[in-house]
Amino acid sequence: MSLHTTAEEFLYPERAILVGVQLPDVTASETEEYMGELALLADTAEVEVVGQEVQSRSTPHRATYIGKGKVEEIAQLAEDNEVLVVIFDDDLTPAQARNLEKAFGCRVLDRSGLILDIFASRAKTRESRVQVELAQLEYMRPRLTRMWTHLERQAAAGGGGAGGRAPVGMRGPGEMQLETDRRLMGRRIAQLKSELQKIEQVRETQSRNRQDVFRIALVGYTNAGKSTLLRSLTGADVLVEDRLFATLDATTRSLQLDSNKHVTITDTVGFIRKLPHDLVASFRSTLSEAKQADCILHVIDSSHPSAADHIAEVRKVLGDLEIDQSETLLVMNKSDQVDHEAVAKRLADGEAFVSVSALTGVGIDEFKDRLRSLIELQMVEVQMRIPQTEGKLISAIHEFGEVLSTRYEGNDVLMTACLRKDDAGKIHGLSQYAPALFA
Repeated sequence: MSLHTTAEEFLYPERAILVGVQLPDVTASETEEYMGELALLADTAEVEVVGQEVQSRSTPHRATYIGKGKVEEIAQLAEDNEVLVVIFDDDLTPAQARNLEKAFGCRVLDRSGLILDIFASRAKTRESRVQVELAQLEYMRPRLTRMWTHLERQAAAGGGGAGGRAPVGMRGPGEMQLETDRRLMGRRIAQLKSELQKIEQVRETQSRNRQDVFRIALVGYTNAGKSTLLRSLTGADVLVEDRLFATLDATTRSLQLDSNKHVTITDTVGFIRKLPHDLVASFRSTLSEAKQADCILHVIDSSHPSAADHIAEVRKVLGDLEIDQSETLLVMNKSDQVDHEAVAKRLADGEAFVSVSALTGVGIDEFKDRLRSLIELQMVEVQMRIPQTEGKLISAIHEFGEVLSTRYEGNDVLMTACLRKDDAGKIHGLSQYAPALFA
């Protein structure tokens, strides 16, 4: 079997073997869960899984991650099933991957590489493409030597003579090309980081322009039902697919709860265990929507047996991104698939939650009532004396808040209104009569 495949071979789903290692601090059920998730990732990547292998070890093997006997067993299985790629559930060092490719005679991919490949195939907007390319280059940079397999063959051909160097006449070009690639890769990474900074600046400007609107961010484990919930709440035509990472780009839609309660809801990329660090870092600008939100809705697939672990993983990533989680409401989704109330209470563990089925619409009306309550918690009742000539200011108060009473006194309008605290301060600064606004 060769590491190189022909174009014809890629007309069909690539055959793969999945490999995991169970370490002492991981239970058998957890390992089974991880491997099931890896199988879902493989399916999302349109790979045909023909076998799964798990080995229990006290520590990963330094050279091959798994033991020699398991390496030989998988090599035979790969040859018998015409496997093109072996996928490991954990990250491999460049040396481990290189040694395994030699032993298996086919490509070796780890979990991070697989996730990055999925993201690359699903990135649609310029922002997500930049983010994914940056993460891929950061991932590939320490692995460049393995990609230049012809260099290895040259070095091997040199034998022990002259310190094991490549034969005369073959030393320069390959080595120079590797250094050139490293230099070009470094330059491209710097360029992409600069581009992401510009995108983030534009996003921050857009966010400031939406400050008069109550902003909600949907976060959650991948496939928890965030996009379905967004569609159910807003009627928006967004992609809903029963596959991991159906949504990569932050999608923002409007929701009018009442005449004076306008909100925006942003669906963000889903999280997953062992999410590559470079990918999280690259998607920081997209996830900044959660950082700037007035409220975070943490959507949970409450029917999933590992829902509690999913909650913990999402919280960990949000914590790593320094996103404030104090204004968070747990949304226990898929209530139609489980004995929900008891499960939801256990998962919430004393925190505020709401139960819904985004698919069937059960609980959505109650959920909207809860959103209204969340907005009202950020409202303040103010009394204002405003000159009647301040028509724009009076209109802004009607637009941003709920006017409770209005009466006229001479050339002034005396208004009592319920406004968001931020809007109250903003409106206070709109008029040259600011000292008279709050009676």
